[in-house]
Amino acid sequence: MTTPPRPAGGPSGAPAGGPRAVPPKPVHPPRAPREGQQETYVPGDGLLAWLPFRPTIRMRLTLLYGGMFLMAGVVLLLLMYFFVRQALDYVAPPQINFTVVTPNGVSSNFMVNGTQMSSDQLNALLASRHEAASTAALNTLLRKSLTVLVCLAVIAFAAGYAMAGRVLRPLGRITRTARDVASSDLHRRIELDGPDDELKELADTFDDMLDRLDRSFDSQRRFVANASHELRTPLAINRTLLEVQLSDPAASPDLQQLGKTLLATNERSEQLVEGLLLLARSENELTDRRAVELSEVATRALEQTRGEADKREVELRSKLAPAVVAGNGVLLERLALNLLQNAVRYNTPGGWVELATATVPGGGELVVSNTGPVVPGYELEHIFEPFRRIKGADRTRSDKGVGLGLSIVRSVVRAHGGTIEATPRAGGGLTMRVRIPSP
Repeated sequence: MTTPPRPAGGPSGAPAGGPRAVPPKPVHPPRAPREGQQETYVPGDGLLAWLPFRPTIRMRLTLLYGGMFLMAGVVLLLLMYFFVRQALDYVAPPQINFTVVTPNGVSSNFMVNGTQMSSDQLNALLASRHEAASTAALNTLLRKSLTVLVCLAVIAFAAGYAMAGRVLRPLGRITRTARDVASSDLHRRIELDGPDDELKELADTFDDMLDRLDRSFDSQRRFVANASHELRTPLAINRTLLEVQLSDPAASPDLQQLGKTLLATNERSEQLVEGLLLLARSENELTDRRAVELSEVATRALEQTRGEADKREVELRSKLAPAVVAGNGVLLERLALNLLQNAVRYNTPGGWVELATATVPGGGELVVSNTGPVVPGYELEHIFEPFRRIKGADRTRSDKGVGLGLSIVRSVVRAHGGTIEATPRAGGGLTMRVRIPSP
């Protein structure tokens, strides 16, 4: 089994300009939840991992603004409490020393509210009353300050949430534009107005990148169109010349055999060109989605495969239930056709292929099951790669295809935002399960 050639410039996973490794491409690109679909948040690592909801940047900024205000308020309240208590100590009543002259002589006691007190007792009474009054005043001040602080903290969190939303509004615009671009609308631009800050610099850089990507994709589309014409024309001419030569009754048997071999090789080259062009066109996500009846697509694919199945002595079965999905009918028909052709060609005489469609939660399902040789489980991760076949498959026969059928199927599934799963059957063969979202 051969492997595709590695790009020039270094080993796989390293850029051409140097040996530094680059991170691998994720298997499933990030997607926004579809309309009406709830996004499930899975807590991760970090300080806010305990939150039951997703800690967005706006929420973090709100917690930062409100938390800083609350901390500053608490510090200010403690300082104010300390300074007021210190000021009350400055206004404490002074010490009083007195003597009372009576007819019997000099005495240090006198009557206060019917109670005879000395100077020390009077000073202690004044100090205790001052301390009680100070404590009551400080408690009242602390209670009212805490109430005001809590109210101001609520206002600060609300103001911080609104302020964070206003600050992050350009970032939301950048995100929405990036999602539109991810849907193959490369003509969209951010064109962010406002002060020349970091967000505007990010938006301008993103616009420049989109300009380069747009030019690159336009160049790729023109190349595909030109390659389609330049590659199909000589192959069609070769096929015509070979068919004319084979129709000559005066041709020798050796020449007839050579013509048939060349015609089969030419047909294989045509299939390869068609597969490569379709693979290039189906890599991007669809922008124009329409309601497609999956059972009708499966019926048309069955009709196109019936002749080849009869020739190979393979029975076709179908269990078609109505299932409406969102996508492109032509690409979905090609998806079903490729799965059926693959199941028929890699089968055994007297075997069977079953095609079923059904409605599942969130979309429709197309299942192709077939008999055939036993497929090892470790080979399933390679069968969707271009030009890769299961070990033991004949690579020289042109009727087996060119090794792009399942690669095209995977590209079409990705373009529709669906999933595909391949599982080996007990006794041989495979079960291909494709799920496409509903409109």
